Amino acid sequence: MSDNSYHMTIIGGGITGLSAAFYLHRQIQEQGLPVRFQLIEEADRLGGKIKTWRHEGFVIELGPDSFLERKASAAQLAKDLGLEDELVRNRTGQSYIYHQDHLVPIPEGAVMGVPTKIMPFVKTELVSWPGKLRAAADLLLPAAQGTEDRSVGEFFRRRLGNEVIENLIQPLLSGVYSGDIDNLSLLASFPQFAKMEQQHRSLILAMKQSRPQAKEPGTPKGIFLTLKNGLETLIEGMEKSLPVESIWKGIGIEKLEKNGDDRYLLTMKDGRTLETDAVLLTLPHAVTEPLLAPYASVPTLPKAKPHMVATIAMAFPEDALDQRLDGTGFIVPRNSGIEITACTWAHRKWPHSTPKGKALLRCFVGRAGEQSFLQLSDEEIVDMVLRELRKIMTIRQEPDFYRVTRLQNAIPYVVGHQAWVQEVKKRVREELPGVYLAGASYDGVGVPDCIDQGKKAVSDLLATIQPGR
Repeated sequence: MSDNSYHMTIIGGGITGLSAAFYLHRQIQEQGLPVRFQLIEEADRLGGKIKTWRHEGFVIELGPDSFLERKASAAQLAKDLGLEDELVRNRTGQSYIYHQDHLVPIPEGAVMGVPTKIMPFVKTELVSWPGKLRAAADLLLPAAQGTEDRSVGEFFRRRLGNEVIENLIQPLLSGVYSGDIDNLSLLASFPQFAKMEQQHRSLILAMKQSRPQAKEPGTPKGIFLTLKNGLETLIEGMEKSLPVESIWKGIGIEKLEKNGDDRYLLTMKDGRTLETDAVLLTLPHAVTEPLLAPYASVPTLPKAKPHMVATIAMAFPEDALDQRLDGTGFIVPRNSGIEITACTWAHRKWPHSTPKGKALLRCFVGRAGEQSFLQLSDEEIVDMVLRELRKIMTIRQEPDFYRVTRLQNAIPYVVGHQAWVQEVKKRVREELPGVYLAGASYDGVGVPDCIDQGKKAVSDLLATIQPGR
């Protein structure tokens, strides 16, 4: 390719940046575009938080384990990589909530904790009779006035009352966003609920109407997908599809500088420099902000305090667990008095992940404001988790092996997040034309959300190409 080709740089090799590189490369090839690009990742591997540990016949996810099928971009990526036959759907089953020292089934018809069937909600012990009557007030309450952002906690408390929030909705929603729901932005995290209230007034009636109706009897179909050999298969597939010379791993960015009117100079932490015409930053915002600071006065989002979460994967012989309850796992409310936030019985939810005769548990710790586990070693965390699990289920022996993974920068979207994102991107667009931001810090944390952001960023990058350049 000639020296006057347009050059683009993607900084960050997580799912957002790698998806952008993959779809940019496809368009360059399909359209014969005079474009070169570089993908730069500071770690020695691509994929970011997506990481699969294949060990002794187990397929163990150390980060996210699946994606929602209804968000089509992740499944489409698998198809674009020729991996459609590798897609696996989760096995459905009863899920539980830890309540008053035992596991209680989540009521049938509860959608994200909102009741849509009367009798299962009436019968559940998760909510007292006063709490049930308070939740029923949703059928009479008017819709809130105005369109300003609110916290998820404030929204649901107004509609359904405190008890349903604490015992049902909070533990379910915290599985998606690990932050405090009383700071979590409704419009940035769950805008569909705000729309439902405005359109239907009653949240219960809205959820009842939107709940998919079973078309045929039998076991309901799972709503999540992954790949037989783990989510990292997507990362490996994209990396193999890209030119080797376009990927720089183990190289961090020290500085981003304007270089003339319409170019940029990137300085690496090892002293190397790279001239480029356009830049896509897919790093956590806390890492991106210092790179922008000399040129773009980016506002800091108040109260966005990062915290850590940990995933603990433990393998056992299947007969070491006495699981009389049929199901796929349980979640734990924040008022329970124990550190575990959830436990997935992965050998049941994802049978492909576990060899026959074995069991796999994935447990989670790390609520906002509850970070005492940070002082513990991996061994101490496992001991703590086993001690708490044994209060809930029978475990007859120590695990055959385990793996503890600590994930940093788990920053929730606080109230005002959407307005903040719009202002940040506006200032970058005005003060650093040709520089774009994408990733989990901005417009969605799920795997499909990040892929969507990567694909949109490709359109933005290609739109910067000047005619005749």
